[in-house]
Amino acid sequence: MTTIEYLSLNKGQKIAYKISNFFMNIPKAIGSFFYKLPKRLLGFMKKLCSPFIVLKDALLYGDARVRLSFLFCGFGSITRHQVVRGCAALVYEIVYIVYMILAGGPQLALLASLGTFSSISTGVPNPSGTGYVNVAINYDNSFTILLFAIFTILLSLFMIVVWYSSIKSAKILCDLERIGHHESDKQYMKDFLGKKFHTLLLSVPVVGLILFTIVPVIYMVLVGFTNYNSYHLPNAALFEWVGWQNYQMMFTSSASATGSFIFLQTILLVLAWTLTWAFFATFSNYFIGMVVAVMINRKGIKLKKLWRTVLVTTIAVPQFVSLLLVQQMFNENYGIFNSWITSMGGQAVKWLSDGVIAKVVIIVVNTWVGIPYTMLICSGILMNIPTDLYESARIDGASPFKMYMKITLPYMLFITTPYLISQFVGNINNFNIIYLLTSGGPLFQGVGSIQQLNGVGETDLLITWIYKMTVENAYKDYGAASVLGVFVFAVVAFFSLIFYGRSNSVKNEEDFQ
Repeated sequence: MTTIEYLSLNKGQKIAYKISNFFMNIPKAIGSFFYKLPKRLLGFMKKLCSPFIVLKDALLYGDARVRLSFLFCGFGSITRHQVVRGCAALVYEIVYIVYMILAGGPQLALLASLGTFSSISTGVPNPSGTGYVNVAINYDNSFTILLFAIFTILLSLFMIVVWYSSIKSAKILCDLERIGHHESDKQYMKDFLGKKFHTLLLSVPVVGLILFTIVPVIYMVLVGFTNYNSYHLPNAALFEWVGWQNYQMMFTSSASATGSFIFLQTILLVLAWTLTWAFFATFSNYFIGMVVAVMINRKGIKLKKLWRTVLVTTIAVPQFVSLLLVQQMFNENYGIFNSWITSMGGQAVKWLSDGVIAKVVIIVVNTWVGIPYTMLICSGILMNIPTDLYESARIDGASPFKMYMKITLPYMLFITTPYLISQFVGNINNFNIIYLLTSGGPLFQGVGSIQQLNGVGETDLLITWIYKMTVENAYKDYGAASVLGVFVFAVVAFFSLIFYGRSNSVKNEEDFQ
């Protein structure tokens, strides 16, 4: 559509065109990604090969001290006046070797089998000579084996980085020495605390990210390929690798996996409600909170500080306290709302035990809980919109509604699009409000049931289903829960990348600066 054709549309048509154009361009963006993928892979392969070129040059053109750095990390740096840097690399190499001999190597060797003993006890001859007695076996713990193996692999990858950096720095120092230039520890520390100071500052967050995010994610993915469940718990029995069996059971509708059709049907129902909930929970909070902020910030509104204080005070109350109170208020038997209805001769409403009504109640309660947060964010942004824009629009005869649609809303959407995306993702994993209000109920009707589906309800999100699989149910299936966790990650990554990459906040970053 040309610009002239677009300008000839009325307001409704323009809005419809923007929405349809946004979603119609998503397949185009996906196609463009795969079209550019070979070129990106080629660039990645070139970067992947560059370290090997550096190692080859160091081996062929470096001196003896550079070549010895292949065996002793930091040797080339220590012998060329960078003692602190070289000693740090050498110490890490020694610690790594000792760790691999004492703990890492043995645990890594058990990764393929996840342990060697699977029996709880065995019968051995009684020392008294009569019969047999059961003696407990000191069997392996598959959980710790897998965890130690992941940790060892990450340490090994870091060892490779240290080893490569040691050789590269030794080659650089060798080349500098050949032209009569020397770099000491003092110069290195000056650079490290100067132009490379960001590396030092980011080291602690990166270590925390690896320990508390990357390692659990890798562990979760790997558990999805095991039969880790109530029948294969650590210290009672080993769990084993089962390949794609959990994925087959969860995401195929063939008869090859027991209950696979039930799982697939349930996943689709839960996913549909999860996305519906995330959409309404995000945009109801956003637009109503924005309207409240606009109303409070309007000129002529009295007691602005009071209204803001009242809304902020609701944030000070712990959310779980508010939600538990609301849950009691909507109780079907003795809740305050049903008490009022029955006192007036009406029939009690199944607020939280009817699937449709429960979903509406959840969205409404979430809006009530979430409006103050959006109001605070929008209030800060509204105060930064240039007043000249409103004055000019007012002189031109624009109505308050038109100023909101043409000035306030575009500005707010531009600034808060990343916030909207993060809220949408957060609502996909919003455990509190669902679990504290309905605990995922009421249960599905007519879906069928197998052991792993016990307790799954119509208001369950994927995240609450995972919680029930691993904590609440008598039969705990950690492998299937890990598969669901990977599925949640894929859904979140898809929406985050697509919507964030196509938002004006990214494409037109300088527009409102």
